[in-house]
Amino acid sequence: MPYVTIQMLEGRTDEQRKALIEKVTDAVVETTGATREKVVVFIEDIDKNNYGVGGKRLVD
Repeated sequence: MPYVTIQMLEGRTDEQRKALIEKVTDAVVETTGATREKVVVFIEDIDKNNYGVGGKRLVD
């Protein structure tokens, strides 16, 4: 049973999340031969207040 975890900054719409889950599932099925029913996709939102690049938060 393949598990895929996607970490991304918050702010995506439900439609975008749905499309992402569908396309990632398709890619896993195509490349691993797993059945769609066995592919699990997790989306973890990262709060922009808790994300930094180059020593600075994205919101600053």
